[in-house]
Amino acid sequence: MQSVPMLAEGYERLTADLKAYRAERPTIVEAIETARAHGDLSENAEYHAAKERQGQVEAYIADIENKVSRAQIIDPTTLSGDRIVFGATVTLLDEDDKPIKYQIVGETEADAKRGRISYNSPLAKALIGKNVGDEIEVSVPSGDKFYLVEKIEFI
Repeated sequence: MQSVPMLAEGYERLTADLKAYRAERPTIVEAIETARAHGDLSENAEYHAAKERQGQVEAYIADIENKVSRAQIIDPTTLSGDRIVFGATVTLLDEDDKPIKYQIVGETEADAKRGRISYNSPLAKALIGKNVGDEIEVSVPSGDKFYLVEKIEFI
């Protein structure tokens, strides 16, 4: 089984989500029982909605449990070096010499608005293993983008 790298913050959020979904189980069971009491299940919208929600919650729980069981928690402050790796915060210069800062994080932690990109994203894949001064090219739907690695930090 392949490990799922993530920061401690991402792991905590996943375990909190798991706890919340598990806590929702009794409410769903109660909703199913209440809907059953209304009679004919074939045309009972409340029953079908509750059963659908139960299926969604169980799928979320299974997915999160799988990720948590394979989690490899990485603390970027313990890392060092001159190469870009998971957890690194990278300052790039775009084609207009405008600085852009990204941290390479796990899939569940990615949030481009906060400057966090998944290690599976095209940009992160292009960055991993590069050094300061390296130029990278990334193909995105809007065309090819070119960046220069200006700084690598482990914060």
